[in-house]
Amino acid sequence: MSMRTGRTARAGQYAALLGYLVFLAFPFLWLVSTAFKPARELGSLHPTWIPDHPTLDNFRKAFDEQPLLQAAANSLIAAVCAALVAVVVATPMAYVMARRRSRLSAAAGGWVVISQAFPLVLLVIPLFLILKNLHLINTLWGLIMVYVVWALPFALWMLIGYVRAVPAELEEAASVDGAGRLRTLVSVTAPLLAPGIVATALFAFITAWNELFFALVLLKTPEKQTLPVVLTHFIGAEGAADLGPLAAAAFLATLPSLVIFAIIQRRITGGMLAGAVKS
Repeated sequence: MSMRTGRTARAGQYAALLGYLVFLAFPFLWLVSTAFKPARELGSLHPTWIPDHPTLDNFRKAFDEQPLLQAAANSLIAAVCAALVAVVVATPMAYVMARRRSRLSAAAGGWVVISQAFPLVLLVIPLFLILKNLHLINTLWGLIMVYVVWALPFALWMLIGYVRAVPAELEEAASVDGAGRLRTLVSVTAPLLAPGIVATALFAFITAWNELFFALVLLKTPEKQTLPVVLTHFIGAEGAADLGPLAAAAFLATLPSLVIFAIIQRRITGGMLAGAVKS
C-alpha cells in the first residue's frame, strides 16, 4: 500500500510539474508561432499553433521599421556593465555581512529586503534629479548607474545566502595550514562562490536586459534607446499593435537570455562544494 501511495504521489508531482512547464512555455511558443505567421493568418478568426505558410516577412519588416541592432547593442552594453558592477560591489559586501554578524549587519540585511518593496515610481524622481545634476540624462552610463542601484540589493541578498552556505571550517582549515586571509578568499572561498556569483550576474543581466520603465524615462534620443523601448514603437498611438513585426522583434529580444542561461546553467546547478574536501 505504501509503495502504491508513493508512486501515486510521484505521478502527481510529475503531472503538476508538467502542467507548470506547459503554463510557462505557452506564451513563448505562441510568440514564436506569431512571429512566423503572414498577415492573413494573424487576422484569422481561427488561429493555429503552426503557421500554414511560414514567412520571414515579419522579421524583415521589423528591421526595416526600427533600429533593432542599435537598440540591442545599447541593451547589451547596459546589461553587461550593470551585471559586472553589481557583482563586483556586492560580493565583498556579502562576504563581510555573512561572516561578521552583528546588529549593523542584521540591520543592513533588513534594509536590503525592505528596499525591494519600494515601487519604481517612488524612485524615479530622485534618481532623475541626481542624474540631471550629474549631466547623465539620456546617456547609457546614467542608465547603467540606475540598473546597478536597482539590482544591487537583491544581488547582495542572494550572495549573502551563498556565502553562508560555504562552511567556515574550510577557511579555518586553510588558516591553520598557513594561508593568509587574502589567499584563503582567493583559493578557497571564491571558487566555491562561483556558482552563486554566476547566478547573481545572470539575474542582474536579465533584469537590466528586460527593463523598460527607467529606460523609457531617462533615454530620449532614438540612437540611445534600449531594445524594450524600441519594442514599444510597434504599438500605435491608439494602442493598435503591428502584431507580426512586434512578435518577431520580441522573439529576437528573448534569445540572448535563453542562450546565456543554456550556456551557464550547468555552472549554476553544479555542486557548490565540489572539490572542497581537504586532501
